[in-house]
Amino acid sequence: MTSPTDKASDSASAEHKVSNFLRQIIEKDLEQGTYASRRWAGSPGDAAHHAAGEPDPAKIRTRFPPEPNGYLHVGHAKSICINFGLAKEYGGVCHLRFDDTNPEKEDTEYVNSIIDAVKWLGFDWAQLGQAAGSAAPYQASDYFDFMYRAAEALIEAGHAYVDEQSAEDMRANRGDFGKPGVDSPFRSRTVAENLTRFREMKGGKLADGAAVLRAKIDMASPNINMRDPAIYRIRRATHHHTGDTWCIYPMYTFAHPIEDALEQITHSICTLEFEDQRPFYDWLMERLCECKLLAAPAPKQYEFARLNLTYVITSKRKLAQLVNESKVSGWDDPRMPTIVGLRRRGYTPESLRLFADRIGVTKSDSWIDYSTLEGCLREDLENKAHRGMAVLDPVKLVLTNWAEAFGSDGYTEDCSQPALPHSAIAEGQTPPADRTFLIGKEVWIEREDFEEVPPKGYKRLFPGNVVRLKGGYVIECTGCARDAAGNVTEVHAKVIPGTKSGTPGADSIKAKAAITWVSVADGVPAEVRLYDRLFAEAHPDAGGKDFLQSLNPDSLKVVTAYMEPSLAGAQPDQKFQFERFGYFVADRLDHVAGTKPVFNRVTGLKDSWGK
Repeated sequence: MTSPTDKASDSASAEHKVSNFLRQIIEKDLEQGTYASRRWAGSPGDAAHHAAGEPDPAKIRTRFPPEPNGYLHVGHAKSICINFGLAKEYGGVCHLRFDDTNPEKEDTEYVNSIIDAVKWLGFDWAQLGQAAGSAAPYQASDYFDFMYRAAEALIEAGHAYVDEQSAEDMRANRGDFGKPGVDSPFRSRTVAENLTRFREMKGGKLADGAAVLRAKIDMASPNINMRDPAIYRIRRATHHHTGDTWCIYPMYTFAHPIEDALEQITHSICTLEFEDQRPFYDWLMERLCECKLLAAPAPKQYEFARLNLTYVITSKRKLAQLVNESKVSGWDDPRMPTIVGLRRRGYTPESLRLFADRIGVTKSDSWIDYSTLEGCLREDLENKAHRGMAVLDPVKLVLTNWAEAFGSDGYTEDCSQPALPHSAIAEGQTPPADRTFLIGKEVWIEREDFEEVPPKGYKRLFPGNVVRLKGGYVIECTGCARDAAGNVTEVHAKVIPGTKSGTPGADSIKAKAAITWVSVADGVPAEVRLYDRLFAEAHPDAGGKDFLQSLNPDSLKVVTAYMEPSLAGAQPDQKFQFERFGYFVADRLDHVAGTKPVFNRVTGLKDSWGK
């Protein structure tokens, strides 16, 4: 029999195979054998390297190429799912590659966090065995020697030159959308002059910013990106991987296509902001294949719409500002859209993969409502998260006739409730053990569950009304006690013996409502962090406005709650459904089972922002 979880997985799988333009491109290439002639030498390399290899066992090769200059966010999660998912679906390999060509902003801290994020999402870059994949991630800096070699080849073929204009002159001479660019006075240098000057750049004989190497294409091109783009710059900075070996570094637009080609990538999938760079990508591939440096057929670039999620910002600069100005506690603050933040909030890898499948892949920008992400999490946790009762705004309920009914004020009884509802347990599957807890004279209830003068339609505790303590007894409310300021300090009720849940008399009295509660006898105090959306506006940085002005002042409330023992014994990162309140997770950093319970609210049982 298929379990509900399996059904959800099957549903996600079915959605995953819904056709989109990327699948159509890949299927057409496979049908036509576009890349069938490729060979793979077991590691990245130039044309000669791969020519000595075997036919590539991977039908396609994709890549996820983050720059290690920050923590990945939910938009990266979509890209990870697309690239790794397509490779798996079509019998291919997805490479994890660090585009570490900018030494001033990159750090091994980010490298390690990216590796952890990809693995946590459930993906592996060593598919099909070592002949096809690599147990270690790739990194652009390992290709610096080849990139330099490629740059010299372009110079020798007359396709690149060293430009020593100032940055201001270069910018002015580039032109704009209505005006063609002006040739640099250095554009007509001979091959020998350019090689000499480029080698002087490499040798550290020129100051930072004194010169750049530019591709020689067309200064009148309507695509400004083709107006002799810079491909190498001088930058004296210690690289986290290569140290001080280099003082010149390739530009991203030059490095990225070469990285793809060396790794025999077939489908280079990126977001729409790189669409204008595709002509240079193709130009560079054609030139380096003509030089016999790279193997043909060359990879092709395809663009999809990036994730635009309401109530979220994904700019690394703005996320860093939130951290640096202490608007949040760090990159892993549960309100942050970073993968480490989402993970600490309680999101699961399955929910993020389902989200990526559900929103699909298109070439047109659109906004996805944050409730879609929350809905995917609820769907994943519905049949997984064990239930439990917690009281978040406690007031004491005293059963004034307890001793009369059971012989002693100190008398307690065991109660039990299913850890999962019966509907979540498939036929033939062993249900988890019931959770057990005590009931006694005093219990904690939610403050909102009592009204001395109830509003119309109110069904919970008020004088004379009968309700059930969920999993326990039916009780009749008799009133309350107040302090000098008029605040309710205790709610009073009488227990009705013989009505305990699960006993023959449970249905002898019809209760109008059942309320959650926690016994004073075994309830455990806990810190509960009630997280909500970080921004109060759907588009916090739209139109260039100050996104800090859109911060939600109620994005975090911390309360001391009481919870049943099964919750207090949770392990870090364990998820639960607090009955009536929604889904919560034991904080993966601060929670200590049994001694220091700390829970984060992940999401409510339903979307409340659209109401």
